[in-house]
Amino acid sequence: VQLQAFGGGLVQAWGSLRLSCAASGRTFNSYTMGWFRQAPGKEREFVAAIRWNGASTYYADSVKGRCTISRDNAKRTVYLQMNSLKPEDTAIYHCAAGANLIVTTTTMSRFYPYWGQGTLVTVSS
Repeated sequence: VQLQAFGGGLVQAWGSLRLSCAASGRTFNSYTMGWFRQAPGKEREFVAAIRWNGASTYYADSVKGRCTISRDNAKRTVYLQMNSLKPEDTAIYHCAAGANLIVTTTTMSRFYPYWGQGTLVTVSS
């Protein structure tokens, strides 16, 4: 599966952005989809994930209550709605796809074999 993320940009603190990740490939509907981010000088970190059927979602504590992950399997697209953005949310955001993930591995980037290029989110104070 090939992934392409877009929707990043410059936004003021407390603003909102919606990131999208478009996938190609017939097996998209079977994958858990995740969003990860990497800020300058920091390691990549988990943001959110959603199971193949949308039945379960997972969030990092740092974004819980401010972000919502969703997917439209008919459109082969996963979304990340981000509200009340903070300067510390500034990072490159990547979408990723993985299969056969369990709860403990869903938040771990190394278990996602497919990655899209990142989209930059910059939050100004």
